[in-house]
Amino acid sequence: MTEPVHYPESDAAIATSSRKRAGWRDYLTLTKPNVVLLLLLTALVGMCLSSPTWVPWYIMVPGLIGIGLMSGSAAAVNHLVDRHIDARMARTLRRPLPAGTLSPRHVLAFAAIIGSLGFIILALWVNMLTAWLTLASLVGYAIIYTMYLKRATPQNIVIGGLAGAAPPLLGWTAVTNEIHPFAIMLVMIVFTWTPPHFWALAVHRAKDYAKADIPMLPVTHGVEFTKTCILLYTILLGVICLLPYIIGMSGVIYLVGSTILSCWFLAYAWKLKFAPSKLTAFNMFKFSIWQLFGLFILLLVDHYVVSPAF
Repeated sequence: MTEPVHYPESDAAIATSSRKRAGWRDYLTLTKPNVVLLLLLTALVGMCLSSPTWVPWYIMVPGLIGIGLMSGSAAAVNHLVDRHIDARMARTLRRPLPAGTLSPRHVLAFAAIIGSLGFIILALWVNMLTAWLTLASLVGYAIIYTMYLKRATPQNIVIGGLAGAAPPLLGWTAVTNEIHPFAIMLVMIVFTWTPPHFWALAVHRAKDYAKADIPMLPVTHGVEFTKTCILLYTILLGVICLLPYIIGMSGVIYLVGSTILSCWFLAYAWKLKFAPSKLTAFNMFKFSIWQLFGLFILLLVDHYVVSPAF
């Protein structure tokens, strides 16, 4: 375990580091919109796969809005808790809090408002199971992962990844009001995808994480060990991505497309381990986002084109 993190920057110093006025874009940045959009895609696919027909708009719309608001709230809390770390890393230095465009008090209020609004929407117009599961996911990411795991163990991404993998389950429960094994399988795909996705970025930014005293795997166990873990997780992900076809949840469209994506991702992992260039890790990180996007689009297309019975 690394030594306790010491932050020389005070909130006052961060707040006065810039004289820019806050705007709506700063608040939007707090929600990590690109991440939330990807999560909402997985939630949408969870909704659609739970039903043989298209999901009614009066479930889909409030469901996605509620899940999106609570995901944005969790992201804002992550910005708040990590503001001192962000101020020490080149990748995050220009975020609203370290840049001084927003104060911690305003960020906390914003997170509380949109998180509460999201819970209310899910509770009133979707169902209580989805509302509570989404709240549990928020707490898992914003509190357990961000406040503790991220600073406590190099397995932070593996353990904390469960919270980020929840949206397919949330989408499923929004429609059915029950937890189904197929929904858990979708969670497993995102859960297994998360470590190689984040570790690739951690390899690329290993010096930044070391400077910020964050015990990411490349910092605590070395870059080569991390590359081995990425390769093994990528192989495991390829196997798990076959499960929807094996159990009859999806058809040949998904099988062919997911196999191509898995092999492509594995090629990146192999190159990263045995023949890396300066940008291999970052290119793998970028591709992993498109891979997850592609996997869930394939599930969606296959569901409505092939229409497997389950």
